[in-house]
Amino acid sequence: MADIILQGKIIITGKIRAETALHIGGSKTGIDIGGVDNTVIKDHEGKPYIPGSSLKGKMRTLLEKAEGLATPDNLVWQKKGEISLHICNNDECVVCNIFGRNNAKMTKVNGSELEVTNTTPTRLVVRDGKLIESSIPEDIKDNLDLEWTEVKFENSIDRITSAANPRQQERVPRGAEFELGMVYNIYTEQDKARFRKVLKAIQLLEDDYLGGSGSRGYGKISFNDIKIFWNTNSDYETGNTDVSKKTPKEVGSLRDISTKIEDNAKLNALFATT
Repeated sequence: MADIILQGKIIITGKIRAETALHIGGSKTGIDIGGVDNTVIKDHEGKPYIPGSSLKGKMRTLLEKAEGLATPDNLVWQKKGEISLHICNNDECVVCNIFGRNNAKMTKVNGSELEVTNTTPTRLVVRDGKLIESSIPEDIKDNLDLEWTEVKFENSIDRITSAANPRQQERVPRGAEFELGMVYNIYTEQDKARFRKVLKAIQLLEDDYLGGSGSRGYGKISFNDIKIFWNTNSDYETGNTDVSKKTPKEVGSLRDISTKIEDNAKLNALFATT
């Protein structure tokens, strides 16, 4: 494992917009009789939000596939027969360095055993996305079934018996926006180049879906008003870390920023101290 010495943190801010209705499932605890069958996850104020774990998990899954790592030889079971992810011992592995790995003995999907011996910390931190209330204006709220969400009635048909199974899906309405907050820690020089893969994972998510029922039209999201800041290790000694008082290193769409930093000189400029 390479020496872990913090050089600084990339801070990503922006907005996540639901381009189609969004369903990220919540707890059914306490649902009244006659209530919605499939609820969305909500915070302590009863407002829908996007869990950081949902964003990060989908980004990891998509990046594993894009990097050719979603194969039985490269995946280990987290919950046998149900949940698998990529973990390996390769010091240069993009996925393991961005998302971290711990020393452990694991079973691969192909049935062989893997002993991970080179722990590396997670570089990427993904915050929960709080609802931006103003993104659901009053004229839209007046037409919602619940205070912040809509309810869609669906029917699934048993292909053998033709029996109907009606259900109610709670959804965040199209157009709702959430706060975006991510932190990417830079420990080594290689981590700077790996930041390109973080942006790649976010773009892959934009062209996929988040939450449930994505193949039926739910969960298309976009990332907007992107701003990227750079806080050095020294900034944390001087207290110069408030990004609201700093000029962003980059502003724009994910695609524009990704294209720009393909140039090594422009990537290095992102980490300049002035």
